Amino acid sequence: MREERPAVGSSNPEDGGGSDSLPLYLREIARVGLLTTKQEVDLAQAMERGHGAQERLNGGLMPVEQRDELLELIRQGRDAQVRLIEANSRLVVSVARRYANRGVPLGDLIQEGNIGLLRAVEKFDYHRGFKFSTYATWWIRQAVTRAIADQARTIRIPVHMVDALNRTLRTMTRLQQEYGREPTLDEIGAEVGVTTDQIREWLALLPIPISLETPLGEDGESTLGDFVEDPNAVDLDTLSAHLEMKEEISSALGDLSPRERRVVELRFGFGVAQQQTLDEIGEQLGVTRERVRQIEVEALQKLRHPSRSQRLRAFIN
Repeated sequence: MREERPAVGSSNPEDGGGSDSLPLYLREIARVGLLTTKQEVDLAQAMERGHGAQERLNGGLMPVEQRDELLELIRQGRDAQVRLIEANSRLVVSVARRYANRGVPLGDLIQEGNIGLLRAVEKFDYHRGFKFSTYATWWIRQAVTRAIADQARTIRIPVHMVDALNRTLRTMTRLQQEYGREPTLDEIGAEVGVTTDQIREWLALLPIPISLETPLGEDGESTLGDFVEDPNAVDLDTLSAHLEMKEEISSALGDLSPRERRVVELRFGFGVAQQQTLDEIGEQLGVTRERVRQIEVEALQKLRHPSRSQRLRAFIN
């Protein structure tokens, strides 16, 4: 089935909110009902049938009746695609608003987020059993943050550095709040898990001096801190995704023995302050380092079983 970019409603968020089109667009998508998990699966199946029909239609000549049947499946698939996109347009706005006031108009961020949503629709595999919004959030956020890196005039950052720099800036914000002062490069590197030289290289991409209070833009009214995503901001869609992931991890670990579960939790930092070494876990459990390693291997082999691993694959990346 040929991919088309369906329009949502009669208006587009094509400007930064300076005209009436963006408010109108927001009102239109607010009227679109959300989908249940079953409805998402039904739409995904219709799209799948549409893709299959398009492939058969491209295969060559066939009776008119069969051709009409395939065309109907293709039409239903396209309608399902539009419905899935429309029902998740509010998710795009939710993500885009968290990155507003960073050099790119909100309307442009929504447009880029819609591109990410389309990509999520193309890649979504309903067979894995996860909600579409959980999967789509990652694609939308990636599209929005890359748009900021490409288009924002106040900070020019190579696209491939966006994720690393965002992680560093969030850490700087948190440490500044905890310490009541600007954190050192060593402190930032220790938290992020990279060397001081790597932190220095990343921060060299930003205006100097490196401070969250560094004024940016021609009027100087914005600061570097304005471009850091607020780690305390509550986003219901992202929160829902995290809760769903937590439930799936807990469910998967529930298939392990108590000792296996404890080893995995400590080794990978599930529900604890930080990851621990084999020696540290051995001291807690009163066993040798080698025994801890054996328990870890046995636990991971169980988790790799398709009945368990498929529940977690939608959260990878």
